[in-house]
Amino acid sequence: MNSLFFGSFLAAMATGIPIAIAMCIGSLIYIWINGSIPPLTVIHRMVGGIDSFPLLAVPFFIYAGNLMNSAGITNRIFGFALALVGWLKGGLGHVNVVGSVVFAGMSGTAIADAGGLGTIEIKAMQDHGYPTEFAVGITAASSTLGPIIPPSLPLVIYGVQANVSIGQLFAAGFVPGVLMAIFMMLMVSYFAHVRKYGSDTPFSWKRMGHAMIELLAVAIAAASLYVLWGDRELGGFLKFGVPLMVVLVVDRLMKFEAFMALMTPVILIGGMASGLFTPTEAAVAAVAWALFLGFVWYRTLNWKMLVKISMDTIETTAIVLFIVAAASLFGWVLTTTQLTEEIAGLVLGLTTSPWVFLLLANGFLLFVGCFMETIAAITILVPVFMPIIAKLGIDPVHFGLILVLNLMIGLLTPPVGMVLYVLQKVARISFERTVAAVMPWFIPLLGTLALITYVPQTVLWLPRLLFPQ
Repeated sequence: MNSLFFGSFLAAMATGIPIAIAMCIGSLIYIWINGSIPPLTVIHRMVGGIDSFPLLAVPFFIYAGNLMNSAGITNRIFGFALALVGWLKGGLGHVNVVGSVVFAGMSGTAIADAGGLGTIEIKAMQDHGYPTEFAVGITAASSTLGPIIPPSLPLVIYGVQANVSIGQLFAAGFVPGVLMAIFMMLMVSYFAHVRKYGSDTPFSWKRMGHAMIELLAVAIAAASLYVLWGDRELGGFLKFGVPLMVVLVVDRLMKFEAFMALMTPVILIGGMASGLFTPTEAAVAAVAWALFLGFVWYRTLNWKMLVKISMDTIETTAIVLFIVAAASLFGWVLTTTQLTEEIAGLVLGLTTSPWVFLLLANGFLLFVGCFMETIAAITILVPVFMPIIAKLGIDPVHFGLILVLNLMIGLLTPPVGMVLYVLQKVARISFERTVAAVMPWFIPLLGTLALITYVPQTVLWLPRLLFPQ
């Protein structure tokens, strides 16, 4: 029965059927052959899989990302990054990375980063004489920052499936995201030295000082909000009204480039860390902030655009939630057949060392990422891995970041790597050239993966600081 169940799933996948439908086919065949399971179980399990309050964060984070991507904020982010690091050798390569770090705090997905900010970055780099392959490679690598630095759609899905605090997962992504950015910028510096790339904008103390003041203002705002929101005795006006007015006045007086965009992750993490709102409510706050920026502050959105963005969000949400529903049924069958226990027993028979297991898990996840879509991979694999990491004493927050980063690297690998197809279209080059352009950039990504795997403190330090047990 187990062979029939898993074999039918793999056979359906091999024919090119979408993975969510393939999961349903395998599960339905098992239920039909078993004969003792009521057919209504299918509906019950699929509905139960998405009947979850934390999953409400999914459509709101998708909506917030789409709103930010369509509100003309990408140009502001690009200008801010250019002022900050554009004067370095290989300037636009560094701008690419810094811009993705900022945009990651709004979009939460690699594909949105590649398709939104990547369009501006690749064109700018081509106009400044950089090889198209270099522009595509760094854009692809930096786009993986989207799901690591919060908010993150894959981390929400993992948190729901693994029953792990989404707030802790979001906090855990900051340090790995910064490490990824540093390693990528070192790679840009290496290419700039070897290939004799120059800077793309003259160094200006005025522009640099303005950008640094902008970062300092964000840091001060973050600390202030954390203190204000953590004080239960303050009224709503002091918690929300006064900080909002101060932020607006500062942005208008200083004429900042990306201050309001940088405030998005500050609001989300500050609100969750102070206990003001849950991750689901944080997603609603992100949408409200995006609507405010688009309609009131920057005035770059209109009602026609809003309707289109809303319809795109509905379509994307439907796809994601159908995958989650199908995976819930699939995971229930996995548990019923005791396949998860058999796999756990097999793995623990090979090794009882957490470090060896993490090495094996990384290799397996990198392989899976080549062939499976991220959300589907998370929903299928989490029920398999959770019993193993529980027995080995591995922190599920730590493992969640390892899992997501592995699958983000999978977005850059053929044949299923979606970022490759997006950038191929943006840069108008062949798929083969796109794959070749990305290859060198696996070095910083795999380096970060090794670091966060075997130095857990890089992942766990911040969530333990913000969310003490």
